[in-house]
Amino acid sequence: MRTFAKALVFLVVLAAIIGAVALAQGPQAPISSAISTASTVPGHCHSTGGLPDRNCTPGAANPDVTQANIDSTICVSGYTATIRPPSSYTNPLKFQSIHDYGYNDTNVSDYEEDHLIPLEVGGDPTSALNLWAQPRYGTYAAQDKDGFENYLNEQVCGGSMTLAEAQHEIATDWVRYWIAAGQP
Repeated sequence: MRTFAKALVFLVVLAAIIGAVALAQGPQAPISSAISTASTVPGHCHSTGGLPDRNCTPGAANPDVTQANIDSTICVSGYTATIRPPSSYTNPLKFQSIHDYGYNDTNVSDYEEDHLIPLEVGGDPTSALNLWAQPRYGTYAAQDKDGFENYLNEQVCGGSMTLAEAQHEIATDWVRYWIAAGQP
């Protein structure tokens, strides 16, 4: 009976440790489940006016980037290269995203696998919630957003805007804020 009680206490402590670790990591969306769920409904996501579908691509911030550490993260030249995922990771997501968004054009070179909240303003590098196939053509294309991403990084690093403000602008309606900023 004593051995059983010790084993039970051990299992309870182990479960508490595992639960604490899971809570500390925050909510995670495994790529495999995101892909398998999405692959059953082609075209269930819709891009409108250069913006991704908020239900499919709400954006995700990198918890390792905070206002307090921007001088050692996003404001360091070359920082994004240290966290950018390889194309071997993003290409399968791009194929899936083209499928999920129901794009008629399925030529992958016509899309950028875009971080909705870009790495240069503290976006999560690998979350499927932050990645989508953004067209390189048309109104409000990938290259337009790329310029705005650089502008926001300059604003945050120059102290004209907080990290939270930049993340909000880019994640909620980058087109509106891009136009308001003079289309940098």
